[in-house]
Amino acid sequence: MTLASKPLQKGDSDNKDSMWITGAEALMDSLRVHGVKIIFGYPGGAILPIYDAVHKAEKEGWLKHLMVRHEQGGSHAADGYARATGEVGVCFGTSGPGATNLVTGIATAQMDSVPLVVVTGQVPRPAIGTDAFQETDIFGITLPIVKHSWVIRDPADIANVVSQAFFIASSGRPGPVLIDIPKDVGQEFFNYHRVLPGASIPKGFKRNGDIDEKNIELAIELIKNSQKPLLYVGGGAIASGAHTELQTLARNYQIPVTTTLMGKGIFDERDSLSVGMLGMHGTAYANFAVTECDLLIAVGARFDDRVTGKLDTFAPNAKVIHIDIDPAEVNKNRQVEIAIVSDVKSALARINSCFDESQKNDEKNNWIKKIEYWKNKHPLFIPPKDGEIYPQEVLIKVREHSPDAFITTDVGQHQMWAAQYLRNGPRKWISSAGLGTMGFGLPAAMGVKSAFPNSEVICIAGDASILMNIQELGTLSQYGLDVKIVIVNNRWQGMVRQWQESFYEERYSASDMSNGEPDFIKLAEAFGVKGFLINGREDLENGFKAALKFEGPVLINVRVKRGENCYPMVPPGKSNSQMIGYVNNNSI
Repeated sequence: MTLASKPLQKGDSDNKDSMWITGAEALMDSLRVHGVKIIFGYPGGAILPIYDAVHKAEKEGWLKHLMVRHEQGGSHAADGYARATGEVGVCFGTSGPGATNLVTGIATAQMDSVPLVVVTGQVPRPAIGTDAFQETDIFGITLPIVKHSWVIRDPADIANVVSQAFFIASSGRPGPVLIDIPKDVGQEFFNYHRVLPGASIPKGFKRNGDIDEKNIELAIELIKNSQKPLLYVGGGAIASGAHTELQTLARNYQIPVTTTLMGKGIFDERDSLSVGMLGMHGTAYANFAVTECDLLIAVGARFDDRVTGKLDTFAPNAKVIHIDIDPAEVNKNRQVEIAIVSDVKSALARINSCFDESQKNDEKNNWIKKIEYWKNKHPLFIPPKDGEIYPQEVLIKVREHSPDAFITTDVGQHQMWAAQYLRNGPRKWISSAGLGTMGFGLPAAMGVKSAFPNSEVICIAGDASILMNIQELGTLSQYGLDVKIVIVNNRWQGMVRQWQESFYEERYSASDMSNGEPDFIKLAEAFGVKGFLINGREDLENGFKAALKFEGPVLINVRVKRGENCYPMVPPGKSNSQMIGYVNNNSI
């Protein structure tokens, strides 16, 4: 039978309609009701009833399903889709190994607060607990890395569960949820009633209360009276969509802005108030600023170890205002003077609404001038224009040729160089920050391109990390996804090698990737993806231009200087002001 012809909204008149359909068809209709248009997945025995319903949905024209080459690729693709759009990403996997292959992607989304609905097939209800073929307790396995999870025992529960799943995944601090559906539940016919978005609120759910106006007043007073304020902004601000509100706050009070890896894109890094990313591989001037500031305004950030360095030396002279929707993050790692537990966008809007010109503090001008001095004295490294290609040059080329592209990254040195040198717009920086998942970039780029088919999407990868999910070249080829993959190829596990050089007396154990490296160009072309090799400086400009102009998916293999380290770097156990390897311009 034909299911609903359009996505439904709460309050639509046909929410009481009933249909005699299977559990699998009920699942697909419930997903449609919640606005799902794209699903990433891989079929298998236990989830075949659902895939039969997927087939019907695609024939009806309301759904596009992208078959990935590995379930991990599906979870990362749904993750990339969610980060780029701000919507809930959806992925499917079958029971047993299909479900366990999703675990890394679920954990990645959980660490970075990305809303996902993950649907897994399960063995039939009578077989659960019998060690049946491809049975595993994915509900139990994923309990620590999801916001909530369900095992559907009755198809009549599907509509309510889906409604709750989308609500939980996207409310408060976003995150992944899991729905496990036994095969026979998908096959069983029943009288299905729609449940519309937001109509089923989980028992015990508590919304955040109203913003504490007293804390808003106290925060404004601290901002007004500070001489060296600094905005420290994380991914929570992006999840909240607070780009405009943050910009307004920074400019009203002339407060410099530094971001975490997850916070990139929230504030224009070309703006004079931007000091770029802080932390282990942050800019020298951001790390000096956080060390010297007298007021730190943490916005949607969680004081993680890669940002703070030695915790008791992080912003040692500063009072702290912490704005975050998750009360568990407040006072977790750093005691604060003022806590505003709220949606970030709402809190910043409230602070901005109280601003008037009399609140400006001219003493902040000296602070801005000092930061400008640091920027000039300790800029990012500028590669020389002769010899081998420096990896930093590759990112500079991407910035020059594709300033407005969506950027996804894998994890390693290339990720940090990309964070340092690229200037991304809102929701256009997509990278695994908390979990640091190698192999994330390519499938995440598939998710972004599926959401924005007319936008430029570039994946920045390393030669080691790309091999983690390189099978997804097949997905790019099958669906004609025009993603450009740039491999910064130093024939190493670069960050591992850097640590071995710095802290393990150059004992390079299991980090050299030069032996056994595939011919990436031939490999790409075997999948039907165009390959470009850039092997020397003379090829860099024209090679990039040709590759980026090519219509269709492209892999660009750029061979760069092998032993280059990613600096600045805060060594483990050191304060942010004790960076090594940063530029010191003695002419300033």
